Amino acid sequence: MSMQGLLDQLLKSAVGGAGNFGKGRGDLGKYATGALGGGALAMLLGGKRGGALLRYGSAAAVGAFAWNAYREWQARQPGQASTAPAPPAPASFAQLPAPQQEAHSWIMLRAMIAAAKADGHLDERERGLVETELHRLEADPLLRARVDAELRRPVEPAEVAAGVDTPEQAAEVYLASVLVVDSTSTMERAYLDALAQQLRLPASLKADLEARAAAG
Repeated sequence: MSMQGLLDQLLKSAVGGAGNFGKGRGDLGKYATGALGGGALAMLLGGKRGGALLRYGSAAAVGAFAWNAYREWQARQPGQASTAPAPPAPASFAQLPAPQQEAHSWIMLRAMIAAAKADGHLDERERGLVETELHRLEADPLLRARVDAELRRPVEPAEVAAGVDTPEQAAEVYLASVLVVDSTSTMERAYLDALAQQLRLPASLKADLEARAAAG
């Protein structure tokens, strides 16, 4: 299984199980062995906001939503609406060369995992459930090792932002992170603020993305 395959399977897992996500991470073990692909990791990322991230269904959908938000925000900036053309539509995610798909998927998955850990409560049991799920899905050992390393790594907003080289991708990473965290938590609010700073998001774009995430 590729990194892209894991990411899309994770997001698509909400299709049949969205009703479980609002129950929170305390129910992680109950759903980790279900038929849904990526169930344990989906519960880890989806429990705080009732599966808000997972309702998008694919990485491409998250990207398209973030790109549209960025385009509309940019058009509202002084001097942009009448003088600057709209930014070109990004290439379809499926049309990107395989290495770019994998790199993009890894950036997004790292962002989601870091956001899920921002409350500081990820424990060995939850890591073990994710590893069991990846093994059940016959994920490549190297992929499993990379995910496990991310689950164990200290949360560093600068590392999450590393490799993000366009404002559209910055918006995508931030949107995905907002959809994972509970923004009413002091720790998670601080993480989002630090991440936005590392991504160099303008305050107005940051606020716009958060409002759109809250609106569903």
